[in-house]
Amino acid sequence: MAGPLPDAPPAAPESADGKLTPYQKRLFVFLGVATFFEGYDFLALTQILPNLQADLGLGNDAAAYLVGVINVGTILAFWIVRRADIWGRRRTLTITIAGYTIATFLTGFAPDVYSFAVAQLIARIFLLGEWAISMVIAAEEFPASKRGMVIGVIQACSSLGSIFCAGVVPLLLKSEYGWRTVYFVGIVPLVILAFARRSLKETTRFEAHRAEGGEAGSLFRIWKTPYVKRLLLLALVWFIAYIPSQNAIAFWKVFAVNERGFTDGEVGLAISVAAVVAMPFLFFSGKLLDVIGRRHGAAVIFGVGAIGVSLCYTLESFWPLTFALMLGVFAASAYLPILNSYTAELFPTELRGMAFAWANNLLGRLGYVLSPLAIGLIVRESGAFGPIIASTAVFNLVAIGLVYATLPETKGRELEDTARLDTRP
Repeated sequence: MAGPLPDAPPAAPESADGKLTPYQKRLFVFLGVATFFEGYDFLALTQILPNLQADLGLGNDAAAYLVGVINVGTILAFWIVRRADIWGRRRTLTITIAGYTIATFLTGFAPDVYSFAVAQLIARIFLLGEWAISMVIAAEEFPASKRGMVIGVIQACSSLGSIFCAGVVPLLLKSEYGWRTVYFVGIVPLVILAFARRSLKETTRFEAHRAEGGEAGSLFRIWKTPYVKRLLLLALVWFIAYIPSQNAIAFWKVFAVNERGFTDGEVGLAISVAAVVAMPFLFFSGKLLDVIGRRHGAAVIFGVGAIGVSLCYTLESFWPLTFALMLGVFAASAYLPILNSYTAELFPTELRGMAFAWANNLLGRLGYVLSPLAIGLIVRESGAFGPIIASTAVFNLVAIGLVYATLPETKGRELEDTARLDTRP
């Protein structure tokens, strides 16, 4: 039977010809631009890490610990994502954009590793809050027939940010301020975006929920509902999926420079080529979910990820490693539309932001945060990233099994239907 928390607002509107409405098109662009910076920031730390090590005197183990500490911000983003069910989607997204812009600017002035870590940790809180809320808005404001495509394209814009970052960082590192310039340049479009958000509206579903007198309730409300099992299952899949995707990209430049002898320019070229080649496939990945479904899509994308992560850290020469990196870049982004869709689709409106906060930011992100720390401890003994990170490819295979065993197919179904508790795998 259906759960006790019905999700009854009207479905997202479509124009008479079945296409997106003018507002949906503008929203599509806005969310894509906002997500662009998630990719820029994610790759920025990866790109500057060897330079940061040299500037601040950090060893490989300290670099891994730094990444782990900064990633704590992705867990603390739980608080800001949770606000989306209280303040509304629009207001919370606006706050995340402003907060991320300020913290990114302050990162460029960090005098030591401690202030750098704090500034980037705060930036991650707002950045991941923006990303999660963007996915909730996309799920609520676009029609079911196009939901996978929209979420996939918005997520792919993150990879555009990565390509931009990979292309400009080698040039910025040669400037007078070195790695600091990466963060100064990164805030310019964010300021423009802060003004553009004035045309953003509250989502139709959240407005309907609020008009009916609905409230978000306490922080632990979701744990008192029948949705607890579903929440824990999604959190487990997020946890498993983050382990290979986070570490394969985060430490690849350090691996390529220290264990394969690549220069900054060669790394920038490899990442740029890999990201450019992967880009068309990333934009298609969301459409793939609307065609073959979430579960079969997960099998394809996580399967490619297992191959990519393994080869990224075992091959030797430039072009084979670049090809493997292409698979790794694709899989590190393409799995996100799958889990973003599931997390938004499997809960009612009044619990959607809270479910994202718990499943992704608090519980799932433990894999994102703890795995670099664990790798840092192992690297301290072995001295090499390659074999350790290559072995994390097995988690992609575990993720495939979990999706098929525990999650239902939601392709083409309205949120009011997918949020029902009688939905079966």
